[in-house]
Amino acid sequence: MAVGWRGIGFTHKEIVRRMGTLLLSGNEAVALAARDVRVSLGTGYPGTPSTEVLERFSELGGPAQWAPNEKVALEVGLGAAFGGGRVLVTMKHVGVNVAADPLFTAAYTGVTGALVLLAADDPGLHSSQNEQDSRRYAVAAGIPMLEPSDSQEAYDFFREAIAISERWRTVVMLRMTTRVSHSKSRVTPKADAINPPVPHYERDIKGRVMIPAYARMAHHKLRAKIAEMAAWNETSPLNRRVDRGSDLGIIASSISYIHAREAAPQASFLKLGMTYPLPMETIRAFATSVSRCVVIEEGDPYLADALRAEGIAIESKDEMYRFGELNVHRVRRILEHDVSPEPKPVPGKPPQLCNACPHRAVFTALQRMDCIVSGDIGCYTLGVLPPFEAIDSCVCMGASIGVGLGLRHVLPEEEARRVVSVIGDSTFMHSGVPGIIEMVYNPPATGHVVIIVDNGTTAMTGLQEHPGTGRRLDRSEAHGVDFEALLRAIGVPEVHVIDPSERPSKFVKMLQTALDGNTLTVIIARRPCLLALRRMEKEEQAQPCSIGQTQA
Repeated sequence: MAVGWRGIGFTHKEIVRRMGTLLLSGNEAVALAARDVRVSLGTGYPGTPSTEVLERFSELGGPAQWAPNEKVALEVGLGAAFGGGRVLVTMKHVGVNVAADPLFTAAYTGVTGALVLLAADDPGLHSSQNEQDSRRYAVAAGIPMLEPSDSQEAYDFFREAIAISERWRTVVMLRMTTRVSHSKSRVTPKADAINPPVPHYERDIKGRVMIPAYARMAHHKLRAKIAEMAAWNETSPLNRRVDRGSDLGIIASSISYIHAREAAPQASFLKLGMTYPLPMETIRAFATSVSRCVVIEEGDPYLADALRAEGIAIESKDEMYRFGELNVHRVRRILEHDVSPEPKPVPGKPPQLCNACPHRAVFTALQRMDCIVSGDIGCYTLGVLPPFEAIDSCVCMGASIGVGLGLRHVLPEEEARRVVSVIGDSTFMHSGVPGIIEMVYNPPATGHVVIIVDNGTTAMTGLQEHPGTGRRLDRSEAHGVDFEALLRAIGVPEVHVIDPSERPSKFVKMLQTALDGNTLTVIIARRPCLLALRRMEKEEQAQPCSIGQTQA
């Protein structure tokens, strides 16, 4: 059957033949695999290092969309998978926290079609607030987990994840890391298309409605599934053994395997591709075949802890290597038991707000007025750095409002009146609305002031759209949420809109009035991001002329 490829009808084999071997990042490889297996829906929330997956999938013609947050994305994906569709849900590691509520129950309900949850971890904190290791989620929730080590495996493992999901009717985690997501390597697409079944709904009340009586049965079924998958994984082609002698054996997965191969080319290797449930007997046989067996892994000692719990004799890294990314040099140090202080990395240029950034006027005012600022996640978080140093806390998406309210509730009045919550427009759509509801429901005695810095884009992760921009992932027109109407409907008595860059003195006066009063106030500091405006201008200029129009 012919499929559309940039407007031209080719069979899948013809497409592969024309493409040949490609140089792709891990994210691009997953997007290509999603296109090749005819994923019915791709949804997620942008977050480095996962963002490019859905963007590339959309460029390849796949049905992709941004959700308001990761929880909603997983719920929408789950519904599509209940309907027999093949689904890809993407997010970064901290997004899994937001999606954890439906994730744990989705392990019980399972799926009718297929659902792959791509979780992209960020060892080394390149663009994140923590070094969370998402592998723990697979174990806690009870879902199988695959870990590719390069772009070819990202492509292959996604296809295998779809097959596993359909075979066992389960959510499957594809765990990526920054280095795998963004590094480029060769990918040869497969010529065999995996055509999906036609989506349809199968009624399964006991399997989908998780009241306690049905959930108890579902838990037993889940554990039986995990046992089946563990047995299958003992001979799975996703794991690979390389024998080069019996002196040193290394067990590794993901990018750690690539580093270890270069650091110790003489070693024997057990490269794990499916890291939950683990193939314990395969691992045990490998460990006993070598004199010394070392586990090399980034982040938490997830593999090492699991193997030791099974009584398998292995060595693991020292605690100092739990932090940051691994590389060839660090792996060599681990193998040599070198725990001497590591050289400090050469400091790079610190990030900063763009010179014409509309957020600058806001943070200039907050600094001069000596406000206590509860901040949030976004490019405006850079207001914590010089010359502003105007943010006092930043915890997670949407936390600015709740933390600010907590401060207002307990601080002496003089200090409480200095507290301001600052949140971006995309973050407000993500998880800021419940905070506003809390503010109206449990108002502090001194009132509260929230500033929404609205630059009309999700700037930090690459200028993506969100429900407030009036555009979808592919830039097509969509309904844009009216912030002012929403805030007033919730019950916020004072809602103001101002361009602080154009009218800085009026903004300062507006903010001071709000701080002095006891009224709940939201100030929308609205001015478009210049980078987003430039991108839109380029896109408009690149649009082909319509029939009947003349080109200037």
